[in-house]
Amino acid sequence: MKIIKLFLKSPSHRVTKSPRKLGDLATWSLGVFLLLSLTSCMEWEYGLEESFDASGEGLFICNEGNFQYGNATLSYYDPETKVVENEVFYRANAMKLGDVAQSMIIRDGIGWVVVNNSHVVFAIDINTFKEVGRITNLTSPRYIHFVSDEKAYVTQIWDNRIFIVNPKRYEITGYIDVPNMTMESGSTEQMVQYGKYVYVNCWSYQNRILKIDTETDEVVDELVVGIQPTSLVMDCNNKLWTVTDGGYAGSPYGHEAPSLYRIDAGTFTIEKQFEFKFGDAPSEVQLNGTKDKLYWINDDIWEMDVTAEHVPVRPFLPYNGTIYYGLTVCPRTGDVYIADAIDYVQQGMIYRYSKERELLDEFYVGIIPGAFCWK
Repeated sequence: MKIIKLFLKSPSHRVTKSPRKLGDLATWSLGVFLLLSLTSCMEWEYGLEESFDASGEGLFICNEGNFQYGNATLSYYDPETKVVENEVFYRANAMKLGDVAQSMIIRDGIGWVVVNNSHVVFAIDINTFKEVGRITNLTSPRYIHFVSDEKAYVTQIWDNRIFIVNPKRYEITGYIDVPNMTMESGSTEQMVQYGKYVYVNCWSYQNRILKIDTETDEVVDELVVGIQPTSLVMDCNNKLWTVTDGGYAGSPYGHEAPSLYRIDAGTFTIEKQFEFKFGDAPSEVQLNGTKDKLYWINDDIWEMDVTAEHVPVRPFLPYNGTIYYGLTVCPRTGDVYIADAIDYVQQGMIYRYSKERELLDEFYVGIIPGAFCWK
């Protein structure tokens, strides 16, 4: 989705990343909901296995693929050699990844790949890319966050629950009920943790940041921001950052100018609101490795110090007439990687820039590259 980043992408650009760019979100959401109701499982296509040994630093790219086409893929890039391997999940496991690769995180040498419309989270060895387990029977998973070795949260779209799972046993163990959310609208998205609390942005037809007590697994507070917050990160000063997309023309939930918000995690209050122009579509808020610089997409690529009092006047990298769909910053070098969906049909492109704005590399990956994960 990147809603879903569905691309049909999920919010942040990312339920496709942008039904907002593709057409009427209300009609789109209803159609997708009906399709999800009718879709029970993925038909896995099997092939021949290959062996990999990708030790060292690397970057995974989740390529969503087209919604209902089952053509999601996983790519792997070695920044040192500038070698990219595409479709590594399929090649290592002789099995397709599924329908809409939404996100990925790594914990203790295991990569957790969230595949939205296949209702599954795969666990893979990050060096061989082979599957070591999977969590199934999820509604429409978006992101996974580890609370401990034996407890993780999995957010959903079109479900008023966040799933609690035991990643060691690959089992669903419970649910967190989200107030004021229905199956037909609403989504829980990205998660960050401060102390014992996990914060979650609610995107589709929502305007809230949730605060969850990880000891009781309950929503204990919420903060209202602008319409449809699409991303959530926490900087070096324990400030949460989210950006809203403002909805879209004709939305029953409303349409307003989007904003970038800085929120104090300790007091859970808004410290600063940076308002964009009406009609802008900011998304994909990211941080550098030291978490003192903020990056986002708003046609151009933008960079800002987390202590800044105003958004920059000039972009970090200018818009080039294509579809910037995903963004990440290398935590070690500060290199900026941009995912270009091009036309949502052909293979997407990744551009790698130095922090001095020099183009260092570009390479093709899968269809609709959206999410990144550093190894």
